[in-house]
Amino acid sequence: MQSARIRDIRATTVTVPLLAPLRHANGCHWGRFVRTIVEVETDDGAIGLGEMGGGGESAEAVFRAMKSYLLGHEVARLEEMRFLIANPTASLYNNRTQVLAALEFACLDILGQRWGVPVCDILGGRLRDRVPFAAYCFFRYPDPRTGAGEVRTVDQVVANAVALKKDYGFTSFKMKAGVFHPDWELEAYRALAAAVPGCNVRFDPNGAWSTEQAIRFGQAIEGLRNDYLEDPVYGLAGMRRVREFVRVPLATNTVVVNFEQLAANALDTACDVILLDTTFWGGIRACVKAAGVCETFQLGVAVHSSGELGIQLATMLHLGAVIPNLSFAADAHYHHLTDDIIEGGLLPYESGSIAVPTGPGLGVRLNREKLREYAELYKRLGGYPYDQDPARPGWTPLIPNDRWADPLDASEVKIPY
Repeated sequence: MQSARIRDIRATTVTVPLLAPLRHANGCHWGRFVRTIVEVETDDGAIGLGEMGGGGESAEAVFRAMKSYLLGHEVARLEEMRFLIANPTASLYNNRTQVLAALEFACLDILGQRWGVPVCDILGGRLRDRVPFAAYCFFRYPDPRTGAGEVRTVDQVVANAVALKKDYGFTSFKMKAGVFHPDWELEAYRALAAAVPGCNVRFDPNGAWSTEQAIRFGQAIEGLRNDYLEDPVYGLAGMRRVREFVRVPLATNTVVVNFEQLAANALDTACDVILLDTTFWGGIRACVKAAGVCETFQLGVAVHSSGELGIQLATMLHLGAVIPNLSFAADAHYHHLTDDIIEGGLLPYESGSIAVPTGPGLGVRLNREKLREYAELYKRLGGYPYDQDPARPGWTPLIPNDRWADPLDASEVKIPY
């Protein structure tokens, strides 16, 4: 079969509403996700899909710039494309790892369509038909449209977790934290764990703590059914120091996100579980390679979420299908979305898991009407600063942080919508 060549690259920025604004240690998702949808078209008319985030901002311009690099490039020559647009030394000046990932998604989608097989078959064949996911439990501001959905108090944390278990069948629960003082969040985490007996729990303060705070917190949760403690501090040295004193596996998606860091971690372990993100690592293929290294060194593996719509979720599902050492339920923001831009709408959960697509390529197709609708919504609302809190203008988080939000503050939060 003659190799297809890239004829065009198109990028469309969309914003899709969330059930409520999601608070995190470094700011907030302001009631919506901003994602750049990428279409790669070949000279024989095939179209492959990719997706990229960007902290509440559009990435259309960078994909337009990629045309000068990639028009006429053979779709199947993915390894050459990696060096063409993300050469490791050149990338010190123009980091394009996530751009590469979105384009790789689209090229793998095209190859799967041309060969009549799902992407997971290209990557070695599926080992599982469904990928289990953890409930992603955020502190939330009320929905700016309805006033509903707030998660701020311990009772609200518990009610949210119980509802997620009932509605989706989750058996693992991840608490996204680093918003309030660690002592207050410890109380909330213990309450969450008690509210879902028999389920696994995990905690992620996004590297906001000092090593001393992390050690104290980690020792205090040792009796819970923990999957892991994720990024309690920032940096491999800090993680090693915490690991010396805490008998809970440590996980990361921030300080081991490339092969140099993975090698350093294998030689002198700081993190027990590596959360592989198909965008942060530069594509599905890079994550499969990294999972192989983790298998060799007996490091745990899970799939990380960076705020996906259905296209990136499909890449996470194909990754989860093919790696043998998927030690834990995957992360996903997906259940916080109100809609999607793929045909058929949101992919359904069943017993806390989502089926791996069986159609050719990624197995998802664009709903053009939804793409137009949410592109128009982006044009109306614009982007938002992911690293800012709409309720605390001028606030800047420190690492380690000492500028905590007040859990008793129920003030109205104005977010444009």
